[in-house]
Amino acid sequence: MALLLAHDVEPPRPCSYLADQEASLENLVMRDVTPEEYEHLLVRGWRRFGPLYFRPACVACEACVSLRIPVESFRPNRSQRRARAACAHLRVEVGPPRVDAERLALYQRWHAEREASREWEPSALTARDYSLQFAFPHPSAREVAWYDDGGAEGPRLVGLGLCDETPRAWSAVYFFFDPELARLSLGKANVVFQVELARARGIPHVYLGYRVLACASLRYKATFRPHELLESRPAFNASPAWRVARPEEGAAPES
Repeated sequence: MALLLAHDVEPPRPCSYLADQEASLENLVMRDVTPEEYEHLLVRGWRRFGPLYFRPACVACEACVSLRIPVESFRPNRSQRRARAACAHLRVEVGPPRVDAERLALYQRWHAEREASREWEPSALTARDYSLQFAFPHPSAREVAWYDDGGAEGPRLVGLGLCDETPRAWSAVYFFFDPELARLSLGKANVVFQVELARARGIPHVYLGYRVLACASLRYKATFRPHELLESRPAFNASPAWRVARPEEGAAPES
C-alpha cells in the first residue's frame, strides 16, 4: 500500500516547453506504490520519475495533454514502419532498469547533441542522479535496451527506453539514443516496438505522457494514430474521461 511522504504544488516558474508561459507541477513523493495504485494515477494524467509522481497544475495553460495509444487499433504510418524496419537488425532486451558506465555515457552523448541542436541546458547526470530518476526500485519499472551486435568490438548499447508496466498500462517514460544513429529514427522505432510489446502482453494502452503541440520535443507524440486524449485533470476519486483525437487535431500526419 502506498505511503505518502510529501504533497505540494509548485509556485509558477518559467515553462520549459513554452517560452511565453509559466508552469507549475503538483507533486507526490511516495513509497511502496503497487502497480495497481500507480495505474490509478497514470490513467488520471500522472507520471513518475523515481519516487516522484507529478502532473501539470498550471492555472493559465492546459497545453500539456495526456496522450495514450489504444494498442489494438494502432496502425503505424509509413514513416514509422520505415523506422521499425531500419532498426530490425538491432537486438532488444526488456528487463529491470540498470545503472552502469555504458548507460551514463550514452545519456551524456545524446544530451550533448540536444544541447547543441536544440539549446537545451547542460545536464551532468551522475550515477546517483540516474539511479534516482531512472532506476529507482519500483515493481513497475522496466527498461527497453537496444543493442547493435554487428560491430567489431562486440555488442554496443545504442538506445535506452525507460518505461513502466502495470496490469493494463504500459508507460513510455524517457528515451535516449546514440546521436550517430539518428538516421535510423530510433525514437519512432522504440514507440512502435513498445506498442507491439504491450499487444503481446495483453496490455490495452501505451501511455506517451504529455503532448504539447507548440513544443518540437513533444509534438511528435501526436503522429502515432489513432490516439486518445485525457480531458482535464480528474481528481483521485473521479473517473477519467479519455476521447479519441479527431483527425484534424494534433501534428500534421506523416506519410
